[in-house]
Amino acid sequence: MSDLNRRRALSLGVALGLAGAASATPAWAWSPARSVAGTGSGTDPWWVWDDEVDDLVAGLFATGRIPAVNTAMASWVNNRDPLPAGLPAELTAHLQKVNRLPAWADPVKLRRAADFNRRKDTYLFMLYGLGSGIMSTVIPREAKSVYWSAGGADMKDRAAKTFTFGYDLSDLNAFEPSGQFVVTANKTRLVHAAVRHLLPQSPHWKAVADEQIPISNGDILVTFHSLGTFVHRKLIEWKVPMSAADEEAFLHSWQVAIHLLGVRDEFIPKTWADADAQSAQVLTPLLAPTFEGHELAEDLLGQTAQVDLGVTRGFLNEFVRYVLSDEIGDWLGLRRDYAAAGLIRAGWPAYIAFREGLLPVAPAGFYMFDQFIRALAMLFLNNGKSPTTTPITIPTGNRPGT
Repeated sequence: MSDLNRRRALSLGVALGLAGAASATPAWAWSPARSVAGTGSGTDPWWVWDDEVDDLVAGLFATGRIPAVNTAMASWVNNRDPLPAGLPAELTAHLQKVNRLPAWADPVKLRRAADFNRRKDTYLFMLYGLGSGIMSTVIPREAKSVYWSAGGADMKDRAAKTFTFGYDLSDLNAFEPSGQFVVTANKTRLVHAAVRHLLPQSPHWKAVADEQIPISNGDILVTFHSLGTFVHRKLIEWKVPMSAADEEAFLHSWQVAIHLLGVRDEFIPKTWADADAQSAQVLTPLLAPTFEGHELAEDLLGQTAQVDLGVTRGFLNEFVRYVLSDEIGDWLGLRRDYAAAGLIRAGWPAYIAFREGLLPVAPAGFYMFDQFIRALAMLFLNNGKSPTTTPITIPTGNRPGT
């Protein structure tokens, strides 16, 4: 049975109530009228993948051409770069169709989003790194897929590649010809297709997964909400000043980003209110601890703690708890440091208020927070080097040794 026919059979199984994996995700009840498309078929995104790209990448695996593709794509970096010579004809044809912004992309909003990212980068570093990054370990499907894929065995490299995506999205020229995000998104889309091809061949992943094929449109939406929607809510909660135009632009950059990753427009929320409603349906109910997630979180936090951040591991644990919740901290077994917890809960709001010009004098602990953030940013930036020194490549296997 071909991959596409197998997917159709799985979808039919869901329609007939025969596929047990459907019970692992909430029933899809979000209206496409709330999307950027404004209309749609009402299809369930948990059963939508990226069929054309998946069939293309499966063909590259079947003919042993993935290493040559990675070599050819190594020099393809900037949005204005021509497609690399030496790519298979079918891959070139695909990239010629998708290596561009959607017709509904608004360049004015995208430029404003880039400026917003520059102005709020302090909070974005914290929220993407110690918030979204650790939240990903309590999203069961994501944690299992990451752990049993090749990236799960080298989380330092995997985190660097993930940060490349976020860094390129947040760059001032992200969507401009001199930027890199359109290329980065297309490379990431190919990586997702490779993971969808490889993971179903892993007996270890199959033993713990509640899905037959990973990284559906639904899964990508969950990741978007753990990043964009979560960060937006935390900025509001932390009382970080934002104009309505800033908020709209920030959302627009994410709308374009997940479109470039192959998510159908009928699933992409139109407003933050729509995004919050979707997140409440597809992200919040799914959060849970897993063996894989615990291992990934400890790996990530352990590596972070090895860097001189100017704070203790207890402070790091408590900041994760502060950003996410004590419940998630308990799931991950993060040891308590109540003195650090008190310092964070009192000091972080004052730190934000001073940075935003709402306090005339730097509060106690300001410089400690400032140095912590600077060190964390340097860690994410690969010790000050451009994230592009860690190129995004298509994996050729699953977790080594499994």
